[in-house]
Amino acid sequence: MIDRHQLLEALEQFRSGTLDAAAVLGLVESGGNTAELGYARLDLARQARCGFPEVILGQGKTAEWIVGTATRLNAAGQNCLVTRLPSDAAGPLLEALPLGEHDSVARTFWLPAGQPNSPVGRVVILTAGTGDLPVAREALVTAQALGTSAELIADVGVAGLHRLIAVLPRLTDADAVVVVAGMDGALPSVVGGLVACPVFAVPTSLGYGASFQGMAALLTMLNACSAGVAVVNIDGGFKGGYLAALVATRRSR
Repeated sequence: MIDRHQLLEALEQFRSGTLDAAAVLGLVESGGNTAELGYARLDLARQARCGFPEVILGQGKTAEWIVGTATRLNAAGQNCLVTRLPSDAAGPLLEALPLGEHDSVARTFWLPAGQPNSPVGRVVILTAGTGDLPVAREALVTAQALGTSAELIADVGVAGLHRLIAVLPRLTDADAVVVVAGMDGALPSVVGGLVACPVFAVPTSLGYGASFQGMAALLTMLNACSAGVAVVNIDGGFKGGYLAALVATRRSR
């Protein structure tokens, strides 16, 4: 059954013109669990099950689909996070939901449902190089959206280990570390041997021909000798940030 907060939020958006009558009716008819959009079935019960609403993957979708899904999620009174947002959809999305934050490097859009709570837990995100920043910023936005205090430290790869040693004091109180690296993918194993928290390794597709669009980094990370390293998919900044935030927020609770 739809709760009072969801219904009031939807009616307010209907009054302001950002939500049509059919959308409000669909929300009521679904009982607040699923929103039928024709091109998508939005899971509105995921917040209650998993602690965070459904995240919208923008890749492969039209601007109309993304705007429609994000608007409906916002109307349900839930946080709205869009990843892999196509550049041609950013303008229409910001026009429909002008209070949202668009990160053009991370290709994300973030709109909290209300006043965010104070961050809990701490996540640190490292990149081996500057070219890894788009994936790392996706991890950063995700970790922050899930309610953690997240920090990004860029360009501390193994080609100059003194750069990593210089920032080690900033890692000691982290609940989880995300390490984003392409090329040889060696950085996560090094970091895993220096910290006392889980390390989530994110291989990127950055590198020359023999890197095979991130396969070399992925295999290196899977073979890391440090016991505290877990690996997500190539260019999976969202997954790395999400898992790190789950660890950080759970530990803080």
